[in-house]
Amino acid sequence: MSEGLEPGHAELRASHEDRDHVVDRLRDAAGDGRLNAQDLDERLELALTARTHGELRALLRDLPAPAAPDVPELLRLEARQGNIERAGSWVVPRRLEVEAHSGNVVIDFTRATLVHPVLDIEVTVSHGNVRLIVPPEVEVDIGSVTVRSGNVRPYRARGATGAPARLRVAVTGSVRHGNVIVRGPRRSFLEWLLRRPARSRPQLLP
Repeated sequence: MSEGLEPGHAELRASHEDRDHVVDRLRDAAGDGRLNAQDLDERLELALTARTHGELRALLRDLPAPAAPDVPELLRLEARQGNIERAGSWVVPRRLEVEAHSGNVVIDFTRATLVHPVLDIEVTVSHGNVRLIVPPEVEVDIGSVTVRSGNVRPYRARGATGAPARLRVAVTGSVRHGNVIVRGPRRSFLEWLLRRPARSRPQLLP
């Protein structure tokens, strides 16, 4: 997830991540009392339809910059006969220790704030599952995981641009009677529709 918008490049095309980032900033500002309901509604509509970085930055011009995130060195996630999900807007630490004992852990990097270039994850799975959801700019290496009666499934993003990864994740540890699965974010209906061959798309009425 991008932490900001490129300065001095107002003409750059905005991505879905860029729009989501600005939407989060606007909602935070409304929660702090800096925007009233009408201001928020108007700016959200503009943010969701913005085409460039310049249009998005204009919506934040009178709002203070966000405080630097408090980045923990280590985060532990432990699921015992239950489920844990880390998703939405969160700050990725330098290291993660993940345990799943008869439970499930989901770690979604789609909207996470990436501070470090490398993340080390140590997994201990026993009769459980660990699932990593990664956007194209996050690379995951799971080649050092020891598997006994389980599965480890890597993921390669389709249509990758070849741009350098913003985060490299190295997964180590052990899996016994469980699974470690890496996959990409689920596509929205509009993204799914646009990827279909033109001849198979439903025709929209005028």
